[in-house]
Amino acid sequence: MNKLFFWLMNPPTDGPKSILLLRLMAGGVFFWEGILKFVYVNQGVGRFTKLGIPFPHFTASFIGYLEIVGGLLLLTGLMTRLIAIPFVGEMIVAILSTKISLYLGTSPLPLPPAPPQVGFWAVLHEIRSDYAQILTVVFLLVNGPGKWSLDAMLLRKWRKGGISERVQPGRSLDLSAAGSH
Repeated sequence: MNKLFFWLMNPPTDGPKSILLLRLMAGGVFFWEGILKFVYVNQGVGRFTKLGIPFPHFTASFIGYLEIVGGLLLLTGLMTRLIAIPFVGEMIVAILSTKISLYLGTSPLPLPPAPPQVGFWAVLHEIRSDYAQILTVVFLLVNGPGKWSLDAMLLRKWRKGGISERVQPGRSLDLSAAGSH
């Protein structure tokens, strides 16, 4: 468990600066979709009610806040690995709760306006943004937030304070070397 926690809390920050583009894409989409859940009832509580999701008021609010806060975390590159995990789970639930019924032709949501409206090809067409979000977030989970991130900036500041190497799993961190007591 310590190794997993260490891995989550110490993402690589030496990736290319262009990782910022992926964070802007995924973080931006999560951020504005979270806001939309509060601004338009049909995107939040109404949608969750139609889908039969339990406790739609609570669940829609929870997911909305998760997307807003998590989107901001991705945009800034802070705790990227930690937020990536619930986002992957959220996208899997979103796919399962909306696309299976689309495949079967029993979706409680409006069908796509043009063919294909049901079946395999309809699902592939409608899943495109979910698919892109999952793969982008998994990329960030594996590769970290990149050089232009708050994680990288904080790590640089931390190292300037006298700590020049990452803490190894199972070793204690001597914060007195960084001037903290």
